[in-house]
Amino acid sequence: MSELHTIENEQLRVSVSDWGAELCSIYDKKADREVIWTAQPEFWNRHAPVLFPFVGKVTGGHYTCEGEKYPMGQHGFARDREFLLVEKDSASICHRLVSDEESRRIYPFDFQLEIVHKLKRNCVTVEWKVSNPGDNRLYFSIGGHPGFCVEKHVGSRLVFEGKETLSRVAIDLKTEGVDVEHPETIRLKKGAFQVEEHTFDRDALIFDHGQVKQVSLENADGTRLVTLRCPDALSVGIWSPVGKQAPFICLEPWIGRCDNSGFTGELKDKFDVQSLEAGECFCTAYDLLIGE
Repeated sequence: MSELHTIENEQLRVSVSDWGAELCSIYDKKADREVIWTAQPEFWNRHAPVLFPFVGKVTGGHYTCEGEKYPMGQHGFARDREFLLVEKDSASICHRLVSDEESRRIYPFDFQLEIVHKLKRNCVTVEWKVSNPGDNRLYFSIGGHPGFCVEKHVGSRLVFEGKETLSRVAIDLKTEGVDVEHPETIRLKKGAFQVEEHTFDRDALIFDHGQVKQVSLENADGTRLVTLRCPDALSVGIWSPVGKQAPFICLEPWIGRCDNSGFTGELKDKFDVQSLEAGECFCTAYDLLIGE
């Protein structure tokens, strides 16, 4: 039975579930508001799932590894698995997921994934550690998908401090892959981009090649809600459901992402896929600064 584990300080109260090691709540005590999306099913029934061992969709719902095809749903399977609570103290919560017979049927690798949520002042840090306990090379992608409540969808602002332009690629809604052949230049006003009615008509805004290491989300009146700092992210996705004008926006740090349109090659050749030799581990983290 999944449990919800809570840590708090004078500024924030943070809750994380055993199910998917998902960050389910960040309550800002000073502002008296919930920061994380509340998973209302008419819009999106999740809060902040981890995306592992895939980010996004694979072409045709299958990927190829050493000539064999395997089925894989969107964003992998970790978000829908029970994690083991490894350790909890007053300022951190550590969960672990390891490969098993069920996972190997669709993902033929041994792995260990540890996720730690840490709280310090007004900052929540999410740490990922992927380890390869097996004998063969491990291929994976990993990403975050936290959703944040906004007062109003249209008019919300995304602030990329120090940036004047960004190159965005979009999802091809027919192939469900990334249309890398037709990038779009987004021009910012003093680093800011205002969300409009049709901003997410082509699914997520995707910024590849490490363009974005920090982005802030603000209400239309300029009130800063949260800042994502992701120094190791290879791509950042910004998403809200197509056509719903939902009262939340996701800021997503990714290491690896969904396939480019038409990609049917081997897993090892997937866009920005990561690999670990036997005994190696991969560690990274991102920060959520609340109110700044």
